[in-house]
Amino acid sequence: MHPQLLNNISNYIKLTPEEKSLFETFWTEKKLEKGDYLLRNGEVCRTDNFVIYGTLKAFYINPIKGKEEILYFAIDDWWATDMESFQKQSPSIYNIQAIEDTKLLQIHFNSFQEMLNRIPKLERFFRIILENYLGSLQRRIILNNVYNAEQRYFDFLETYPKIAEKVPQYLIASYLGVSPEFISRIRKK
Repeated sequence: MHPQLLNNISNYIKLTPEEKSLFETFWTEKKLEKGDYLLRNGEVCRTDNFVIYGTLKAFYINPIKGKEEILYFAIDDWWATDMESFQKQSPSIYNIQAIEDTKLLQIHFNSFQEMLNRIPKLERFFRIILENYLGSLQRRIILNNVYNAEQRYFDFLETYPKIAEKVPQYLIASYLGVSPEFISRIRKK
């Protein structure tokens, strides 16, 4: 298993050597090529996914506009999962797709539950991850309601510089709910 996830966890909780060994038994590696889907609309999200390297986009197709709308990006050391579909084991309403070659660590739903039972302190780690995710969603909602499009773009660049380096501008435009031409005009200023 790749040490990156254990390093990430060690920022929040300390696992004993025995717990680390046990933890590693629950995870498998998966590689996606650019364009491959990790999850498609209508499928059940069977795995929680930690990105070792690469970039993914989570999106849905707006039924009115017929256009792709980006929900989030996931890059190195991030998670890429439809949490509702994973937790409820119900069909997903969106897609997760690799926008470059990507390597993941995955854990299946039943293994995840067993892991939490056998290493209870991991509950704290995953609670913190969920709290961080919820905070970023709340922030995004507030910014979308308060900031104009230009302010949202500059906030995105400041908040997520690594994503801005890796992701094409037209996808950032979709995430922000603006046209690619609008992004081009801002960049020319």
